[in-house]
Amino acid sequence: MASPVFSNAKEFKADPLLADQPTAADLERQYQAPSGMPGYVATERMSYQGVINKTSFLGIITIAMGGVGYVIAGQSAVAYMLALGSGLVAFVLAMVATFQRQGANPAVVGAYAVAEGFFLGAITVGIETSFNVPGAGLQALVATAITFLVCLALFRSGKVRYTNKLRKIFMVGAVSYLVFGLVNIGYMIFSDGAQGFGLYSNEVTIAGITFPLGLAIGAIAILLACISLIGDFDFIENGVKSGQPKRLEWTAAFGLIVTLVWLYIEFLRLIAIFASSRD
Repeated sequence: MASPVFSNAKEFKADPLLADQPTAADLERQYQAPSGMPGYVATERMSYQGVINKTSFLGIITIAMGGVGYVIAGQSAVAYMLALGSGLVAFVLAMVATFQRQGANPAVVGAYAVAEGFFLGAITVGIETSFNVPGAGLQALVATAITFLVCLALFRSGKVRYTNKLRKIFMVGAVSYLVFGLVNIGYMIFSDGAQGFGLYSNEVTIAGITFPLGLAIGAIAILLACISLIGDFDFIENGVKSGQPKRLEWTAAFGLIVTLVWLYIEFLRLIAIFASSRD
């Protein structure tokens, strides 16, 4: 289990030994071909370069719209609320893209990148203003890019692989983090003393050292996001080696963007909590 996008797509779990085997679509085209035509008609296959190109495309859209959202959301309270509303649109589009049976539709994932970028720009300017941490968005963006490159390098070197043990660790951690997030939402809604990021902002003392709980939780969340990235790379590798259709490159790119958005949000929150703890 890595990004839910890949977990829902059986194509990314295919056996690499079947890489040269024709798909159902290939067999259908072969059957329908007139006599005298070549018996096997190959379709375009998923490739690493294709995934890179599509991920870069979606990433550029997300960052560009993040800049737009950052500027617009800072103009007025109404604009800020509209920008935050784009987060709901992004969530709906993400659900649609995740559960599309033939893989993520380019139009849907493109619209997701637009809405998600706009939303990220809004929450970035909101956090920078509320916690007085100018430049936090840029720091989070750089940290996300560096983390992505480090995870990719470790995966390609073979030093880190998405083993069954790592998969189980991620599953337990992700479910636990989801439960914590739901509890935190309830705490922020119903507790009169909730401030900042809710439970994240509460201070704890361990071994005589007092610090915001969010620093520890944030570090764990970033580690989980890194494991998710490794899982994403693994599923993409399986998809390429098993010769999956080229259209699934959009699913792969979308899955990576979802994980990178998660990583960015965690870095942004961690930076804000760390800065506020020093005041």
